[in-house]
Amino acid sequence: METGFEICDRDLSDDLLSRYMQASVIACDTETMGLNPHRDRLCLVQLSDPSGYVSVVRVQQGQQEAPNLKQLLEASGILKLFHFARFDMATLRHHLGIVVNPVFCSKIASKLVRTYSPRHGLKELVKELEGIELDKTAQSSDWGNAMNLSDEQLRYAANDVLYLHSIHKTLVGMLEREGRTELAQECFACLPTFVSLDLLQYNGIFEH
Repeated sequence: METGFEICDRDLSDDLLSRYMQASVIACDTETMGLNPHRDRLCLVQLSDPSGYVSVVRVQQGQQEAPNLKQLLEASGILKLFHFARFDMATLRHHLGIVVNPVFCSKIASKLVRTYSPRHGLKELVKELEGIELDKTAQSSDWGNAMNLSDEQLRYAANDVLYLHSIHKTLVGMLEREGRTELAQECFACLPTFVSLDLLQYNGIFEH
């Protein structure tokens, strides 16, 4: 497998955009200062292709657009893999105006087929499906100083997208085996609506 790592400032380079646009599927993740898109800024966007090539885009404070990222993440012919896509999609839309589509969310897929487990975090999925123990030490750390990230933070950021490709293949097989592929697709198709509701700060709209 080809592997590589590249850091970009503000946006993907044209060369990296060309590289990723040739893939049929890419993995994506974000790092932010917190879990409220209206309050907490976007700091990093991580990408990887099936060959294992990872890019980390450092988003500057106050930045409102990234044209190459937008072109890639809105490309209709490329499937974007996320873990808990709802949050990342909301963050990307709010901060950079990117409406991601189409998507596959490994957290939703896990909840649909791994009904034998109450644990659906990425660390648990990688451990069960890949036999690898992820180091999540840097998960709750300061991502705001994107120009001076530690090696530990960069490894964490890379791992969050590297394993999504193999997890995706395994979960697709499990969804097919359990007859829940169509249901998963319907869930993924609903995500843009949930993102819109989240950004408008609606809570419990489907409750009695």
